[in-house]
Amino acid sequence: MTVITATVCSRALGDELRRIRETCTDLGGAQMAMRLGWHPSKVTNIEKGKARASEIDLVQFLTMCGKDIDYFENFRSRYKNAFEEYVVRVHDDLRTLAFAESTAKTITSYSPSGVPGLLQTPEYADALYRLGGFVAEERIANLVRFRIDRQAILRRHNRPSCLFYIHEAALRLRVGDDSIMEDQYARLLFDAHVIRIVPAHVVVPSSGCVLWEYQKAYPVAFGETDLAKLFVQDPGAIARTRLLFGHLDEVALDAGQSRSKLAEYVGQPRGELDVSGPHLA
Repeated sequence: MTVITATVCSRALGDELRRIRETCTDLGGAQMAMRLGWHPSKVTNIEKGKARASEIDLVQFLTMCGKDIDYFENFRSRYKNAFEEYVVRVHDDLRTLAFAESTAKTITSYSPSGVPGLLQTPEYADALYRLGGFVAEERIANLVRFRIDRQAILRRHNRPSCLFYIHEAALRLRVGDDSIMEDQYARLLFDAHVIRIVPAHVVVPSSGCVLWEYQKAYPVAFGETDLAKLFVQDPGAIARTRLLFGHLDEVALDAGQSRSKLAEYVGQPRGELDVSGPHLA
């Protein structure tokens, strides 16, 4: 076991190990350590993602939880790069994304070409998946449900402080029919207190990103494409992300102006909107 700087990916996988222990055994952390012949702090540090478990550690831990070699191989493949400052995940890996959001103290995002996932209506999310053409029909319902379930963090009593920068170009993209767009605009207007609109004429050379900040962990920058999700903890990249949000703060409409801009879209004809639909987290 090697003590190392935790990342959001190592913390997510450590939390997965904790849940495996709790659901597959009746052992507490100290009892698990005793059974394995480990120091009690070893289980704690591994489950909190603060220490890198060796392959032998993982085999012993997962075997104690009744997991087979196939489960170990799958977990090992996800674990091997979890402590890197840049971690790429396949697009279907949603667990790390949900963990990063649900444990954040502050969430700041910029969406240049679509509504952020945390603010999407179910119908808008469904239309996005269908327009993208990357997802099999039978998987869409579960993916939409997962996306909407993530929004529960915005209703918690200890919800994170959120700020969503949305480019006006994203508002002009037609995702689904008029009814879907009307409901989506209404949803954004409801959440206008956490939204800043970047006017249509402002050019921001960014593909969009999210910055998660934590009370007792390093901040994480996140970006994605249709192919992969990227979790970044490199200090230089974090500084660059902060510069982007500092610039957006200067060029975006203020809260009152953003609310007025959103109100303009509620109830207006949709015929002039473009047909498009990016896939956004």
